[in-house]
Amino acid sequence: MRVLDLDRDMSDVIPTGTTRDSQHLFERMTERTLALAAAGPGRRVLDVASGFGQDAQALARRGAFVVGAEPSGRMLGWARLQRTETPPQPTWVQAWADRLPFADGSFDAVICKGAIDHFDQPEAAMAEMARVVRREGRVVLAIANFESLACRVVRGIDVLRETWFAQPVRRGRRHYDVPADHFTRYEIDLMREQASRFLELEHCEGVSLAWGIPGWTRAVERLPAAAATRALQLLSAVARRVPSLADVVLLAGRPRARRASTTSR
Repeated sequence: MRVLDLDRDMSDVIPTGTTRDSQHLFERMTERTLALAAAGPGRRVLDVASGFGQDAQALARRGAFVVGAEPSGRMLGWARLQRTETPPQPTWVQAWADRLPFADGSFDAVICKGAIDHFDQPEAAMAEMARVVRREGRVVLAIANFESLACRVVRGIDVLRETWFAQPVRRGRRHYDVPADHFTRYEIDLMREQASRFLELEHCEGVSLAWGIPGWTRAVERLPAAAATRALQLLSAVARRVPSLADVVLLAGRPRARRASTTSR
């Protein structure tokens, strides 16, 4: 039985403040996800688990016809409240990611940013994304990496404290622990394995490096703004080339060849 909160609006997990490294991570993840979708006039783009709708709005501002699919009625309500008088505007649809109400090949691109590890049936969702994008289209997935450099370092520090210094690990969720609202603990091999069943992967890159390592956030905050930006950019350049160590991994690919029989939804 599927029991999920369709009124959830994520206000409990939206930070009231931000740090330079957090801001860099989320801005860079959004920038690269939208870039890989290649939105523009005449393009049809689907944003799966569109949340508050900020990414769908950004895609629409690039001239694309955009649909935001989101199961939470409250989030859809928030997204609709952001509507402006300036066209084009996204179309909002209440829908599960693993049962998208669209015909085969309906879109030129599908994005799913920072959400698939929240799905109870992630492979079914990937199959649906691959189904609704056209053969030469692209599916873009942005997924948190729980075997990132930061997760490994923090886990190693905790083990060292416990085994060598007999110090208890701090209470609460640790950086490398999967949050309670996640169903899957993703690392790059699992991401590739699942996505490759439905997509011919063409692109893999990392976003951000070292987010959450003790002392790093404070160090970045103390740096002059220009120096902090440069440091974050340099680490992101490394993350892009070594996605297995990155804080977030971006995968993009075309749908695998469909079987002869197709079903419209």
